[in-house]
Amino acid sequence: MAEVDPYDFPEHWEADVVLSDGGTVHLRPITPDDADRLLAFHGRLSERTRYFRYFGPYPRMPKRDLVHFSTVDHRDRVALVASLGDDIVAVGRFDRLDSGDSAEIAFVVEDGHQKRGLGSILLEHLAAAARERGLSRFVAEVLAENGQMVRVFRDAGYVVSREFEEGSLHLEFAIDPTEQSVEVARSREQAAEARSVHNLLHPRSVAVIGASTDPTKIGNAVLSNLLSADFTGPVYPVNAEHRSVRGVRAYASVLDIPDDVDLAVVAVPAAVVDEVMDACLAKGVKALLVVSSGFGETGPDGRSAELRLAAEARSHGMRVVGPNALGVLNTDPKVRLNATLAPRLPARGRTGFFCQSGALGTAILANAAERGLGLSTFVSAGNRADVSGNDLLQYWETDPATDVVLLYLESFGNPRKFARLARRLGRTKPIVAVKSGRHAMTPALAATSVRMDEASVQALFEQAGVIRVESLAQLFDTALLLAHQPLPAGRRVAVVGNSTAIGLLAADTALAQGLELAGDPVDIGPQTGPEEFAAAVREALLSEDTDALVVVFVPPLAVPGTAYARALREVVVETGSAKPIASTFLAVEGVPDELAVPGPGGAPGRGSVPSYPSPERAVLALSRATRYARWRSAPQGTFTRPDGIDTEKASALVTALLAEGAGQVDDGSAVRLLACYGIDVVPFRVVASADEAVAAAGELGYPVAMKATDDRLRHRYDLVGVRLDLGGEEAVRAAYGALTEVAGDSGAYVQRMAPKGISCTVGLQDDPSFGTLLSFGLSGLVSDLLGDRAYRAVPLTDTDAAALVRAPKAAPLLAGYRGDVPADLAALEDLVLRLAALAEDLPEVRSLALEPVLASAAGAFVSSARMTVGPPPSRHDSGPRRLRSPGVGR
Repeated sequence: MAEVDPYDFPEHWEADVVLSDGGTVHLRPITPDDADRLLAFHGRLSERTRYFRYFGPYPRMPKRDLVHFSTVDHRDRVALVASLGDDIVAVGRFDRLDSGDSAEIAFVVEDGHQKRGLGSILLEHLAAAARERGLSRFVAEVLAENGQMVRVFRDAGYVVSREFEEGSLHLEFAIDPTEQSVEVARSREQAAEARSVHNLLHPRSVAVIGASTDPTKIGNAVLSNLLSADFTGPVYPVNAEHRSVRGVRAYASVLDIPDDVDLAVVAVPAAVVDEVMDACLAKGVKALLVVSSGFGETGPDGRSAELRLAAEARSHGMRVVGPNALGVLNTDPKVRLNATLAPRLPARGRTGFFCQSGALGTAILANAAERGLGLSTFVSAGNRADVSGNDLLQYWETDPATDVVLLYLESFGNPRKFARLARRLGRTKPIVAVKSGRHAMTPALAATSVRMDEASVQALFEQAGVIRVESLAQLFDTALLLAHQPLPAGRRVAVVGNSTAIGLLAADTALAQGLELAGDPVDIGPQTGPEEFAAAVREALLSEDTDALVVVFVPPLAVPGTAYARALREVVVETGSAKPIASTFLAVEGVPDELAVPGPGGAPGRGSVPSYPSPERAVLALSRATRYARWRSAPQGTFTRPDGIDTEKASALVTALLAEGAGQVDDGSAVRLLACYGIDVVPFRVVASADEAVAAAGELGYPVAMKATDDRLRHRYDLVGVRLDLGGEEAVRAAYGALTEVAGDSGAYVQRMAPKGISCTVGLQDDPSFGTLLSFGLSGLVSDLLGDRAYRAVPLTDTDAAALVRAPKAAPLLAGYRGDVPADLAALEDLVLRLAALAEDLPEVRSLALEPVLASAAGAFVSSARMTVGPPPSRHDSGPRRLRSPGVGR
């Protein structure tokens, strides 16, 4: 047997992971170099912990055992260590039993790090490694009194069998992921990542490293802003040259600070960040905010420094925001944290804001203040070396202080994970996002991002219920309505105002956005007083035909406009209406004082009526809220796998195809693979002569179609490469001669005629990071020119499938447009779900196009399939919980 290299292990088994308390550790396979660290780890274990692990005292680890435990083959014997800095804090391992598909698993966690979730993390990663090595079951021997270890196995979501034998429990379970085990892992991931962000936004103490006495330096700005915001904990300036900064005692190093430091703000030149980092690691700082620039945005050297910064921080238990970040803030009166370069802490509100751009951050905060939008928390992540928008989504999901989430995104690190998190969060809290960087992005973000085309981005947002807007102005327009007003129950909008022209403008915009008018716009006249105005508003709000109200108002000359504003607010309070109101009032943008209902911090709160400078912007904000409300109230659907799927046979076929090389799949193999998923291609034969064509037609049964083998001819809209409804031998011979003359090739397809129907195209489009998009559209020149295709991301629910086949603008043709017989939409939905199952099971299928698919009342008939296979892309949101490796999207 060949000698095994104990240093040769799969690189992807290394991982940074977030623990239940928000700290991080580094997970990696053990090597012989760990012998001394393993010995030290064993020495730090308590007698009780050693007894539970080894079923005896085992006070010292003999050299023979040390070599055995630290030298494994990473195949039949696998061991993972969790390290914090240079110390091992936990070890997990499995050993294959009798060369079979079962292995015995065991792990031990240092006493001081128990109850941090390390046991469940080790179990997840060991199970993933075991599956890669062909194992399917774990067994474990656990002392009956070791309840904590028993709970790790019991609570992991696997079906565990237990047998009690002489004071110990024999546990056994299959390690294939189950719906419950995946749900447990994701629930723990959410709690851990949310906790890590909570630690960042709720520090008990802050050190400003690089606090400067020079008002022009960023270290001075950050310190000043922390002090001005009246942060509720101690602030420690770090400056080796001065005894105090802004009247606060300074320390030469973070190591000299006598108390613990939860958050360190780094505002020193990039060249000395490594030195500062070492001190923070030694101090045990929990989180790092790097506002310094000079990293990934400067080129390869800066990028290397950025990667080193993130890796070192995580390996010592810290999360990092930045570098090149504007900072973080929290308006909670128990915290009052303004660790940013923006001079003013925003008013307290219930909106969370994540921004990648540090340069735009100050303008965003100023805009929020001007328009009366209070914030709960704000994070500007800069180069996003570690903490990302996905972390903030995890935090805001369970943050009781946040009701609305705003995102300014220039790129995606892990779009697949974003889609999963946003879809879950969006069911309870609206997410509004600007996605810039369509054509270009900064080098620093490009290094930690994946490219996504617009179809992928749009599908991601639509499926996840994210409200996409095109600009910061639209972001704030939408946020003001969502933050202050309830969601509409339907699409019926009433318009009340004192100008017919402006009222009609609002009504036209509403109809253009797919809303319905609850009657004609009401014009009370330019000279009507506040009482009559209030009565019209009251009537509209109380009407059962109204779901939302738009108030358009031009202040008259005779009566102050503030009186009308107060009347509007009094009506809202009096009626207790749960219907949203958007207004164009007093030519004010934001929330005028007269329309504000003060929130807990004095800023406008729930019930305030936002005002927009034009009726179009008011209605557009309302239409976005209406579409979101419709998505949120719609059934979520279930992830459905149709019957009649042979995954094992399909997998074997793909393995054989890959063995022949990546590329386009031949027709026969494509047909066989599709058949494994219950997708039948209308029978056809490939012929090379007129006689073969006639024989094939007779075998298939008349009438038949004949097609050129050249894709470019076969799919042309003028049908130059296709002959249809060939009813006899003479017609077949004539068609064969004409086609081969046009194609310059003797080959042709002869295919049984499918029932006539509407020609559609269904396909899979691979995104190396996001996963697979499923596309649907009607075939035709106009559809192609207009880009009339709809997209959904895999995996699909039954609701997604139904929405996909109805999404293209031309889709009404399938539903019996102008009296035509409707196509079998259920058959199209079934076809879509089968393709989605194929995409999930076989990531090696990199592209697949079914065209044309003829949809009619008789069903959906696939006439042609083009397929390519290749090595599967990495899936950043699959497998056990982990943070992305620095430099890889997450």
